[in-house]
Amino acid sequence: MKNSPTFFRHALAVALASVISFSVQAAPPAAKTTLDKDGVFQLGSVVAQGKRDGLAALGEVIVSREQLDTLNRETLGEAVATAPSVNLSNNSRNEATVYVRGFDPRQVPVFLDGIPQYVPYDGYIDFGRFTTFDLAQVRVAKGAASLLYGPNTLGGAVNLISRKPTQPLEGDVRVGVGSGGERKVAANIGMRNGQWYVQAGLSWLDADSFPLPSGFKDYKASPTDTGDQRENAYRNDRRASIKIGFEPNARSEFALGYVKQEGEKGNPVYTGRSKSGVRYWRWPWWDKESVYFIGNMGLGEANSLKLRAYEDRYGNGLQAYTNGSYSTELLTTSFPSVYADKTRGLSLELASQVFANHDLHAALHYKDDRHSDLNPKSPVKQYRDVTTTLALEDSITLGAGYGLRVGGSHEQRDAKEVYFWPVGKTSANNALIELTRDFGDAGLLFASASHKTRFPTIKDRYSARMGRALPNPDLKPEVARHLEMGWRGQPWSGAQLEGSLFYSRIDDLIQDAIVASTECGSSVCDQAQNIGKARHRGFELALQQRLGEQGQLGLTYTWMDRDNLLQPDVRLTNSPSQRLFAHAQWVFAPQFKAVATLESERGRVVPVSITGQPPYLTLRGFTVLGLKGVWTPITQVDVEVGGRNLTDKWYELAEGYPMPGRSWFANVIYRF
Repeated sequence: MKNSPTFFRHALAVALASVISFSVQAAPPAAKTTLDKDGVFQLGSVVAQGKRDGLAALGEVIVSREQLDTLNRETLGEAVATAPSVNLSNNSRNEATVYVRGFDPRQVPVFLDGIPQYVPYDGYIDFGRFTTFDLAQVRVAKGAASLLYGPNTLGGAVNLISRKPTQPLEGDVRVGVGSGGERKVAANIGMRNGQWYVQAGLSWLDADSFPLPSGFKDYKASPTDTGDQRENAYRNDRRASIKIGFEPNARSEFALGYVKQEGEKGNPVYTGRSKSGVRYWRWPWWDKESVYFIGNMGLGEANSLKLRAYEDRYGNGLQAYTNGSYSTELLTTSFPSVYADKTRGLSLELASQVFANHDLHAALHYKDDRHSDLNPKSPVKQYRDVTTTLALEDSITLGAGYGLRVGGSHEQRDAKEVYFWPVGKTSANNALIELTRDFGDAGLLFASASHKTRFPTIKDRYSARMGRALPNPDLKPEVARHLEMGWRGQPWSGAQLEGSLFYSRIDDLIQDAIVASTECGSSVCDQAQNIGKARHRGFELALQQRLGEQGQLGLTYTWMDRDNLLQPDVRLTNSPSQRLFAHAQWVFAPQFKAVATLESERGRVVPVSITGQPPYLTLRGFTVLGLKGVWTPITQVDVEVGGRNLTDKWYELAEGYPMPGRSWFANVIYRF
C-alpha cells in the first residue's frame, strides 16, 4: 500500500505555497449551495454553452456540480452514467468503462479542460480512478461532437471541466464513511483577488471492500468469496489539483493547472461457472500526473486565439499471484507488468466573428504519445506515435430561426518508434453538418450528419497478447457515419424535454481474425483486422420536471439496437438494449429533503468462456433503488445519510463479477 500521508504532505505543500502567496483582502461571501455558470472554468470548454441559458450546446449533455452532489456521483463512471445513451461496465481488470451509444472508451476519449487524458498505449482510462470532487461540470458529447476536440472522437467525447472561483474566498470540505470500510475526505478552495484567481483541491477516497448481495454464490471449484464482503476489492485514490489564473480583461484569460492522482486497487476474482479466466491480480499503483497551460487572447473585437499546451504522465503496475492468498507472486515474461506512458501536446485555435453571422474556428492539434513496457523479465519495449490534426468549424446564423454548423478536419498519425515491428503512417478525414430551427416557445428542432474516425492504438497494432496474436502495423482507422434528429423544448410548465433518434454505421471496425502463422506456437494466430461492419440505432429521452416549489424529477431513457452486419454470430457486447435512470427530490422543510434514485436496464449481452456453452450471455435485467435524507442545520452545512441498492439485488455488469449489494453511507459537507 502506498503512503497516503506522504502524498498529501507533498500535494498540500504545493497548494499552500501558492495559496499563501495569494493575498485575499475581502471578507468571505455568503454561503453558496451550487456553482452557477460563472463558477465554471469556461476556458476549459471546447464547445460554448448553448444560447439558451442553462442548456448545453447541441450534441452535449452537462452533468453539473449540483447534480454530482445531489446524486452522490463521486467517480467519473458514476457521473456519466446518469446521461442518456451512456452506460457503465466493469471488466475483468476491475476497470470501470463507459459506453456512449455503444462506443467504447477508445472511441470516446476523455479530456480535462480540453486536455486529452486517455492512456496512449490502449486508449482506455479507468473511469473508477477519476474522482469528481474538484470538478464543476462533466460534459458528454456524442456522434456530432465538435471536430475541435481533435482526433479519435469516433463516437463522441467526455470533457471534465474544473472549477473557477467567483468570490474572494469560497469552497467546501466534506468527510464521509460507508459500507465496506469506505472513508472519504475532500476539500476545495477558491480565491479571487482582482484579475487573479487560485483554485485548489485535495481528495482521498478509500475502501477495504464492498458488501456482497443477497443470494450471491461463488461458483468456482475453489471459491474465494464465501463471506459477506467481496474479497480483494480494496481501493485507494488520492487526487490533488491546483490552477492559477489571470484575466487581464474581458476577452483574455490565462491559466496554469497541475493535477496529480495516485491510486491502487485489488482485482476481485471471477466468480462465474467458467473454469478459465480466474486471475489473482493486484494493482499496486495507478498514477497520473498532468501539467497544462490554457490561454485565450482577444485579437481586436472580432478575433481570439486560444493555446493549450500540456504534458501528461501515466504509470501503472500489475502483479499476478498463484492463488487467493496473494502470498506468492507469479513471475513470467508477462508479470509483473509495468507501464510508463507520457504525452506531450499543444493545440492552437483561432476564433473569428469578423464575418457577419459566422462564428468560425480553425484548430491545429499536435500530440506526441510515448509508451514504455518495463517488464523486468523481458526487454524494454518502447513505442512513439505522433498525431496531427487540422480542423475547421463554422456556426452560421441563417435568419428566420435557422442555424447551420459545418466542419471538416484532416488527421495524420505517424508511428515514429516501434519495438521490433515496422513503423508506418495513416491519415483520415472527418466532416459534420448540423441544421437547427428555433421555434421560440415551441422548442428547437435539430438534425445532424457526421463522418468520424478513430486511429488504432499502439495495443491494437502491436500487442502479441501474451503470444496468442500476430501484430498488424497496417491497421486502418475505424470509420463511423452518424445521423441524428431530435427536438428540445418546454412541452409544459416546469418541464425541459429533449428527445433524439440516432443511427450510426461503422465500417472498418477492428475485430480479431484467425490467420495462418507458426509464430504463436501453433498453425494459426489471432490478428486485429479492419473487417467489422456494424450498425447502432436507437432513441433517447431526457426529462427534467419541477414539482411545485418543493420537488423536482429527472429521468433519462435509452433504447438501442446494435448489430454486427458482417459477422452476426460475433455479438456486440456490454451495452444494454434498454436503460432507465431516474431521480426525484423533495424538500419537506427548509432543513430537510430526500433524494431517491432508480436505475434499471435490460438486454445486456456479455462475452463468456464457459465450455460447452454459447460464447455470449444476456445478463438478467435489474432495477436498483437508492435513497438519502439530507439535514441542513445551518445554511453552510449538509448532513446526509443514505443507501444504495436497497433491495440487495444480485446483479452484474460483466459475467462473474457481482456489483455491490445493499450499502450505506453518511457524509458531512461544509460550504463557505
